[in-house]
Amino acid sequence: MPPRSQNRPGPRGGGQGPRQAPAARGPQQPVNPPGEYEWRVLRLRLFIEVDTAQHITTVGVRRPGYGSSGRPIPVYVNSFTVEIPDSTIYHYDVIANDKVLPSAMNQRLIKALQDNIAPGIFAETRCVFDGRKNLYAPVELNLGGDSREFDVSLPGAPASSDRPPRIYKIRLTRVATINTEILHRFIQGQQSHDNTVSTALMAFNVAIRQSPSERFPTKGRSFFTEEGSKAIGAGLVLWRGYFQSIRPAVGRMLINVDISTGVMYQSGPLISLCLSYLNLPGNNPLALTSRLDNRMRLKLSRFIAGIRVDTRDPRRPNAPGSRPPRVVRKLSQEGASEVTFMMRDGRSMTVARYFEETTGTALRFPTLLCAEVGQGALIPLELCFVLRGQLVRKEIPDEKKADLVAFATKKPKERLESITKGMDILAYGQSEYVRKFGLTVTPQVVSTQARVLNPPTLKYGQGSKAPNVQPRNGSWNMADKKFFRPSKIATWVLIVLDGRVNDNLLADVSRGFVEGCVLSGMTVTNRDPIVKRINGQSKIPPQLQAAGADCFAKYKLPPTLFVVILPEGGNDLYTIVKHWGDVDKGVATQCLKSRNCTRANLQFWANIALKVNVKLGGTNVVTDPTSSTILSDPRTPTIIMGADVMHPGAGTHGRPSYAAVVSSVDSYAAKYVAVHRVQASRQELISDLSEMTKYLLEKYMAYRTAIEEVPANLKAPKRLIFYRDGVSEGQFQQVLDLGSFSLPSMFQAERGVTTNRTSPHQRLTSLLEIMTITDNVLAACEELKINLKITLVVVGKRHHVRLFPQNDRDADRSGNCPAGTVVDRDIGHPTEFDFYLQSHAGLLGTSRPGHYSENNLTADTMQALSFALCHVYAGSTRSVSIPAPVYYADSVCARAKIHFDPEKTVGDFSDSGVTDTSDTLEAFKRDFKALHPNQMGRQYFSLTLLCLEMLSVY
Repeated sequence: MPPRSQNRPGPRGGGQGPRQAPAARGPQQPVNPPGEYEWRVLRLRLFIEVDTAQHITTVGVRRPGYGSSGRPIPVYVNSFTVEIPDSTIYHYDVIANDKVLPSAMNQRLIKALQDNIAPGIFAETRCVFDGRKNLYAPVELNLGGDSREFDVSLPGAPASSDRPPRIYKIRLTRVATINTEILHRFIQGQQSHDNTVSTALMAFNVAIRQSPSERFPTKGRSFFTEEGSKAIGAGLVLWRGYFQSIRPAVGRMLINVDISTGVMYQSGPLISLCLSYLNLPGNNPLALTSRLDNRMRLKLSRFIAGIRVDTRDPRRPNAPGSRPPRVVRKLSQEGASEVTFMMRDGRSMTVARYFEETTGTALRFPTLLCAEVGQGALIPLELCFVLRGQLVRKEIPDEKKADLVAFATKKPKERLESITKGMDILAYGQSEYVRKFGLTVTPQVVSTQARVLNPPTLKYGQGSKAPNVQPRNGSWNMADKKFFRPSKIATWVLIVLDGRVNDNLLADVSRGFVEGCVLSGMTVTNRDPIVKRINGQSKIPPQLQAAGADCFAKYKLPPTLFVVILPEGGNDLYTIVKHWGDVDKGVATQCLKSRNCTRANLQFWANIALKVNVKLGGTNVVTDPTSSTILSDPRTPTIIMGADVMHPGAGTHGRPSYAAVVSSVDSYAAKYVAVHRVQASRQELISDLSEMTKYLLEKYMAYRTAIEEVPANLKAPKRLIFYRDGVSEGQFQQVLDLGSFSLPSMFQAERGVTTNRTSPHQRLTSLLEIMTITDNVLAACEELKINLKITLVVVGKRHHVRLFPQNDRDADRSGNCPAGTVVDRDIGHPTEFDFYLQSHAGLLGTSRPGHYSENNLTADTMQALSFALCHVYAGSTRSVSIPAPVYYADSVCARAKIHFDPEKTVGDFSDSGVTDTSDTLEAFKRDFKALHPNQMGRQYFSLTLLCLEMLSVY
């Protein structure tokens, strides 16, 4: 038994909370980043339209028809048709032991149950298990009743005279019997999506992944193979993998197959992994002693927390250990030769001495730190070996994301070839589980008809040689164009935080910046800025204040804008500058990297002007209202909102989530303002939505009155289209499944809605989100005495559907489908109104379409609106992958950390490891600083397109 530290923790927390009814779980998402410019194919569904005058809500929308606009092109979809048998599925609830066990451990227990404990019960078939609590069988199990309990021990588990093998109590209870006829009816549009449909789909999904999960590392619906793996340093190795999911479509069932990427811990000696993570020489283990910098030790400790290690005998370091793998909790503060513990006989002994006595071999590196495992047991690092194929559940370091992107990027043809070859690895026909459940998979990819929508006409401002622009291949340029509503820079300050920037470069920066702004239509009154060099190691805010004072002293005006040149790796400086500008002083700031300034040309400065103009209240470009009929009717003013919620990184505890809602304020849905809040950790529902919506509606009406000068009786919107982002594929699929369910009885009396009986329990969370959005928006409208119709649209971007042009002549330069490719046939929901829209041009990798839905608006109308909104993102002259309001909401969430005082740590959520923080939600709310009033009406959150992509991908 390894020694235990004297400050070891108490027993781990007890049993499970109250058990819920069995429910199909949403999948975990595999690591599957797009290429650096690999945009998303959106799946967007519109669920609710509410007339506030009548207070009647319809949940779910039947498909009224298909779109017809655009040029038809044939495309392949990375899906395969699967035949579902006419059979019966038996669903069993699994209760394992008295506390939550890891999924892998649960799988081992169920396998032992079938193979060793009760083979007679499972003689006719092999059951499939989701690793948590749902077990499915194609035949009824003879349990001697509806329920039976078993005593299960793992084969090969160590035993001794004083400690027998551990016994786990496993109870199987039959909870449902499902005839697959309901799936046939469902895909033909004759059956609503109810609990039996969900259970049947989950059973088949578990069946197709059971065999791979027994052979490969898995995460959610993806599994990974070591073939073609690549070490990228920092203790990380990239593995290639495959995602698979059975999903219903129009008239048939499909298996969606895609390639994915898994980030694994480097296997082998734990010492090597630690050295690699800290970027230390691999031949210098002595760097991992107690003299290791405390900050680096804590960083390393968090990184290795949760890794499973095999402990080796120093006499046989190449032989696997005799004990089961142990899970690392953290690193010790002292080396093995320094940390002591009390023996049972009362002696005090060091860890190094203990292992020398028990093994007869002295440690090679006794001064190295120890790994704390289990309940405080200490194992010298040199005796720990990392097991192969362990997925990293934490966010990977920023400097390694480019390697991840490069590894994951595949051109469309290469991706489709890999998917096709992956069918040999998936080998559905050879899987015992797939055969037992009667599934038959067609090996040919699905072919369908897509349409390429005409892009919207874009309008620029007065002074443009050609004010109307028709984008081509998802892009356009601003040559000879002036902003639709240009802003003015009266005075400005140039701050230099990189000491390597010389005076000549500063002169070029000043001249280029002014030229880019002026050519874009902006007015720069005083072209010579106040220039101030600041040492990045000093206190930044007082010196920014002093530079502003110098500007006022010279021009008798406060500075309109601060342009700040940052050094490479200046993320902390960026946060300080943005906090000072957006929160403390209410002045616009534009940060530049010194590296980009050295090679800047006029196009670069024109791109910077795109950000600066909107930050100062201007509007870059608008879509011609005739491009979207929703926006062209002045009698029905329309407000567009976008919402998102950002959660803490994987493995992080005690940190909040951040919610943001943005809203258009102009008639063109091109200018946006934002509001954001701190809320409970990992909560998808936006807590303060009513208050946030009221604020945005007031901003809309104020802008319409003051700037657009509309009559008071027309300032209020008559229609609100609410784009909701931020749900995972699993959560999103639950929302999609809501359409045919009734409202829960708890809502019936309150809302006066006639419904059937209560919805299934597992749909309640998703339904609550829909009801929360509509109820909060309604409350805000009622308080402001506004009557409008609300349309809720859920944007699905984290899915695995990819579109591939069948003919080279239909592809863009990257080999992807052209911008504006839309699919609403064959692969959509069997009954509900949805579509896939690839709104952007590809540059690298394979583009991802977006998934959309529609309600009481024709398919052509909704598709045209969503496509048009993808063209008004202020930071780019390219159409983007999701509507601008959704992008902006994502951007606002990503900027949450700038609202905390950079001198404090309570708001620092950059650490994605397991933390022991005791900060409460109230502490985060207290320390979250509101946006300065000067910034509230500005689009301060405009980011460069690439920057936003990198923020939102991971």
